[in-house]
Amino acid sequence: MAAVGLDLGGTKCLGVVLEGGAVVAERVVPTPREGGDAVLDVLAGLATGLAQAVDRPLDRVGVGAPGLVDQEGVLRFAPNLRAATGLRVRDGLAARLGGAPVEVDNDATCAAWAEQRMGAARGLDDVILVTLGTGIGGGIVSGGRLHRGANRFAGEIGHMVVDPGGPPCPCGRRGCWERFASGHGLGILARDACVAGRAARVLELAGGDPEAARGEHVARALGEGDAEARAIMAEFARWVALGLANLASVFDPQAFIIGGGLVASGDALLGPVRAAFADRLPGHGLRRPIAVVPAALGPLAGAIGAALL
Repeated sequence: MAAVGLDLGGTKCLGVVLEGGAVVAERVVPTPREGGDAVLDVLAGLATGLAQAVDRPLDRVGVGAPGLVDQEGVLRFAPNLRAATGLRVRDGLAARLGGAPVEVDNDATCAAWAEQRMGAARGLDDVILVTLGTGIGGGIVSGGRLHRGANRFAGEIGHMVVDPGGPPCPCGRRGCWERFASGHGLGILARDACVAGRAARVLELAGGDPEAARGEHVARALGEGDAEARAIMAEFARWVALGLANLASVFDPQAFIIGGGLVASGDALLGPVRAAFADRLPGHGLRRPIAVVPAALGPLAGAIGAALL
C-alpha cells in the first residue's frame, strides 16, 4: 500500500508518497498566505496530484503541521503560521479527499518518527529530534513510542524559557530557547558581532550593513575558515547545548538528532555543540554518553513521518 505524507510549512507544503519503505514520488507547492480553506485546498490538491503521479488510490494521508495539533486534528496554535490557527485539518482535508483516512500531528513529531524508523535514530528507543531552523521544533520518542502528552502538545521544546528577560517570542512570552538557538538567534549574534567590530568577513558578506547580517553569512564565512565566524558559532553552540542539557535532565535520551537548515554546517556546528553539551550535562562522565548526531532524512523527514503515521 502507498501512503501520502504532507508537511505543511510556513512558506511551502512538501508531499511524498511512501511505498515499501521508500519515497517513490515527491512534490513541493507554495503555502497560501490567506490560510483557512486555501490551505486545505492546496493540501488536497497536493495529495491528489501525488496519488495520480504514482497511479495509486489515496489509501492513507498523513499531515505534519507546525504547532499544537490536538486529538481531533485541529491546529490549535501555530506561532509561525498564524493564518492557519484553529484550522480543522483532519476533517477538512478528509472531506476534500472523499473520506480518505487522514492523520494529523505536529511536524517535528512526524520528523522524529521518520528518523527513528528510517533515519539517524534507527534502532534507538529513546531519542529527541531537535530541528534548528527559523525556530526550534522537537519530537520525542520514548520507549520506542512517540511521546505526545495528555493533549498531544508535547515537543514544543523551542518555547522552553531560558532567559525570562530575553527578547520577545512569537508565542507571546520572552526569552524562549528558539530566540537564542535557532537561525534567528544566530542572526542576532552575527549582527551583534558586526556592530562590535568582531566579524569583518560576516559584515562584508552582508554588504557592509550590520543589520543585514544573517546566520547564512556566518555559515559561509565559517566555511571559508574565518576565525571570527568560528567564535560566533561557538557562542551559538553554547545556547544550543544549554537547551539540550535541560532536555537530557528530563528525558535521559540515548541520542539527540539535530535537523533543520543549520545542520548543513556539519561538524563546524555539531563539534562545538557536543563540547558545550558535555560541559553542561549533569553527571557527565558518570553516565553513558548521549550522542548528538545530524538527522539523515533532510527536508523530507516531516513528510515521511506523516506518511508513516
